Amino acid sequence: MRLLSVMLAFTVSLSSCREILEPEPVDLLVDELVLNEAADVEPVRLGLYNAFRGIGAPMVIAGSFTADFIQHNGTFTVYNELGNKQITSANAAAGAFWGSIYSTIYIANFIEERIADVPGVSEANRKQVLAEARFLRGFVNFLGAYTFGGIPQVTTTTIATNRNIPRASREDILKSVLADYTAALPDLPNTNSNKTLAKTFATKNAARAALARYYLYQKDWAQAEKFASEVIATRLQTLPETIAAVFFEEVDDETILEVAYANNSSDDPGTSTFGLNDVLRGRREVIPANTYILTMLETNAGERTQTIGFDPARQRGRDNGWSVRKYGSPDEANNNITIFRLAEQYLIRAEARAQQGRIVGANGAQADINVLRKRAKAPNASITTQADALLTIEKERVYELSFEGHRWYDLKRTNRIQPVMTAFSTNWNEKFNLWPIPQSEIQRNKALAGSQNPGY
Repeated sequence: MRLLSVMLAFTVSLSSCREILEPEPVDLLVDELVLNEAADVEPVRLGLYNAFRGIGAPMVIAGSFTADFIQHNGTFTVYNELGNKQITSANAAAGAFWGSIYSTIYIANFIEERIADVPGVSEANRKQVLAEARFLRGFVNFLGAYTFGGIPQVTTTTIATNRNIPRASREDILKSVLADYTAALPDLPNTNSNKTLAKTFATKNAARAALARYYLYQKDWAQAEKFASEVIATRLQTLPETIAAVFFEEVDDETILEVAYANNSSDDPGTSTFGLNDVLRGRREVIPANTYILTMLETNAGERTQTIGFDPARQRGRDNGWSVRKYGSPDEANNNITIFRLAEQYLIRAEARAQQGRIVGANGAQADINVLRKRAKAPNASITTQADALLTIEKERVYELSFEGHRWYDLKRTNRIQPVMTAFSTNWNEKFNLWPIPQSEIQRNKALAGSQNPGY
């Protein structure tokens, strides 16, 4: 999917907003963002989404590289630390994740503070842009809370305030996430008219999908089932007949929300330190772990084995010859990063139903699992107990969602991280249940002094 050129133009003008807690105010001047008249609304809206794009690759790196999916194969320290489970507070991926969270929050706050006073904006447009800002702010705060634990709760664009903000509790951050999602949902559109770019802008189903994931993590099974069912029932997204359409095409029928990149060398995710195509296939900084490969080659994975591919010419030394195929180059058509898609909603509903003791039947977990098994041309699941259902769903999430940024978060929320990760790596330490707050942020924000996550 290709971004509008105006969105790309915002890369330079908004890059200075990336470090929200920077002590020197020159890069944080609100005047660099202009929202004085109706013509300013769309550029600032696009600027918000441009900032949000930065979350894509770090989200995948955190969720997929921190856990048991990869082994280190290159030379970059950032991936050596992740692959060998020796993460430090200087890790560049942690810094990029943190910066993307707060650049998104900053622009969302700017919109919230200014949009009501802009003349000549229709009420419908005003409500939608504000809803988008609240939704994206909620989502990045959600990721921040589950990646770093408690994080600073930035609610303003005031420089003096933003220079010195302590960590809020994870619980308080999550309360704000729910408030933002709830406020956003009524005013988001059902669909976006531009088909090429429709998946890159928030909709009601994006908010419902986010709420389903939110309640799954909160172990509120009834609410998780409710919102996942609402997404499925709209039929605005459908499962393509083949999994290849999801993995290797940009404008597919299943995606609910994704972040997009332009077809040029400066913007494609395969061209930077955190570009997924370059990391996974170009430089091959990390490669699929041997244990992960064995899982993906199981019969129950079906056609989802297409997530990975083997090239015997690469098999030498510590290189096992396998690569992740989900993220392409500028010449390919799968370089976008999925935030929400329909398959996850079936898996959320299956897990919520299993946790409520509903295993078989039309409204049981097994039925939802088999929807995805059928699409993958894998054998139907046959489950009788809750314990079997939950382990089956854990495996299905690996088959279906691997390298989309879920695994580390899944293992943590299900209390499975210690047994899985200690079996995977002798270097695993309980401190890696959270990423470290970037050391550079602690140095910049005096209110963070002495509040690093344990063990770092």
